[in-house]
Amino acid sequence: MKLFFQDEARFGRINKTSRCWVPKGQRATVSQQIVREFIYAFTAVCPETGENYSLILPKVNTEAMNMFLKCISDHYKNYRIIMAMDKAGWHRSKDLKVSDNMVLMYLPPYAPELNPTETIWNYIRETKEFNNHLFNSLDEVEEKLSKALFDINKDEKTINSLCNFKWIDCAIR
Repeated sequence: MKLFFQDEARFGRINKTSRCWVPKGQRATVSQQIVREFIYAFTAVCPETGENYSLILPKVNTEAMNMFLKCISDHYKNYRIIMAMDKAGWHRSKDLKVSDNMVLMYLPPYAPELNPTETIWNYIRETKEFNNHLFNSLDEVEEKLSKALFDINKDEKTINSLCNFKWIDCAIR
């Protein structure tokens, strides 16, 4: 059995400026843009082991969620999966297809702090690939997001430190 927490995040060409280091006496120059083009990262993380699974998809809807659930179910076909997630409309759709090796568990509403996957989004957005970065195309966003997810997905120690909340560790023991 594996307990996963799942969430989606939107990444796009609207950048958020934040603090950055510059030599003393100089002023930081950071470009900003508002281009409404987005892609979505779907990620599920097992806080106990640091294992995680991600897909980048063009939309967030029931069809995309079905694709994600099928892929993760196939990847962990030898396990019983408990998938904890929020109550987004596409998570509770009547057209949602849940594999036999998976059970869905819904987190309380308005409680993103209970979902450890949220910490991954913050971690990625604070990296040099996204912090104060201007993207020239949606393909460039996807390339940077793919790299960031790949890097964090192979680093189970970082995932474990970001996502293994004390209450989760107590609950599964």
